[in-house]
Amino acid sequence: MLPLIDRLIASARAPHVLVTTGTVTSAKLMRERLPARAIHQYVPLDHPAWCAGFLDHWKPDLGIWVESEFWPNLIVEASARGIPLALVNARITEKSFKGWLKAPGFISNLLSRFNLLMAQDKASAMRLRKLGAAMVLEPGNLKHDAAALTHDPTALASLRAMAGSRPLWLASNTHQGEERAAAEVHLALEAAYPGLLTVIVPRHPARGGSIARELRALGLTVACRSTGDPIKDNTQIYLGDTLGEMGLFYSFCDIAFIGGTLDMTGGHNPFEAALLRCALVAGPSGFNFAETYASFVEAKAMIRVASVAELAQTISHLLADTAGRTRMAEAAFGLATAGSGATQATAEALLALLPLAENGKPDHA
Repeated sequence: MLPLIDRLIASARAPHVLVTTGTVTSAKLMRERLPARAIHQYVPLDHPAWCAGFLDHWKPDLGIWVESEFWPNLIVEASARGIPLALVNARITEKSFKGWLKAPGFISNLLSRFNLLMAQDKASAMRLRKLGAAMVLEPGNLKHDAAALTHDPTALASLRAMAGSRPLWLASNTHQGEERAAAEVHLALEAAYPGLLTVIVPRHPARGGSIARELRALGLTVACRSTGDPIKDNTQIYLGDTLGEMGLFYSFCDIAFIGGTLDMTGGHNPFEAALLRCALVAGPSGFNFAETYASFVEAKAMIRVASVAELAQTISHLLADTAGRTRMAEAAFGLATAGSGATQATAEALLALLPLAENGKPDHA
């Protein structure tokens, strides 16, 4: 959403933007990354009285929902006040679609309150229409237009100096069970690849302590970034249990397994790794990004695996084939930088919904 926010603020309308999230982690990131004229607040709990108080205080001129964040009371309260509403980069998975089919009148009522519905892919657009949406636009996926994640060059130089020429790979955005899977891959491959370093970055860094204990119980030597542990010659696992450094780890490693794909999470955003030229690997669960993953596979930029054993085989193949993984990484980068134009199209549609005050300028937000 950050490029879209930048585009809105830089427009001739120059609105202020209030960004709401529901977690401490996202709040910290917003404090660090939001531009001038944009502020962060926690979203109110979805109770009519609290939603009413929130809207009474902020008096928004336009409400924008992202992906699948349906908060019924906030939607109804905003609609009742005549605030134009938009759902952008809408994502409706097959699982959530089947869930909403159990309450067709409820979801149809909610969707009818949006003045603008923009889906991130054809499958989501089709599901929205089947759920009762009258008109759904398909401008593309905002994630396709995002800029590459940044990193601290000094930190990257430090990691590279500590790792030297050791073979390494990354398991990113991992969930419970996937860290052990990555450890099993390491144990299966370290004899064939002396000095192998496995980098694990959990989706939720707060789990770092428990992950380290689990992996050490397997007999592995683990260094934790959160406590400043260096990468030593005997370090087998480097645990990236910090916040906001994903760009650092994707820049450090050129092979990236995308987490949330060996369980039922449904996968995570592959564009971040692709923009930093990583060869991509993912497990069988990818319903959150079904069309996206398919496009990366078609472009020979991603390999899908069905099990931990297949993951070990694939990582081994990529470690051994420098030219092959470079071709995959370049294919991933090319796909990620093609650009969908979704950000510009979405910004224009949103600005058209923003009411004008009597002086011809946005009222306040």
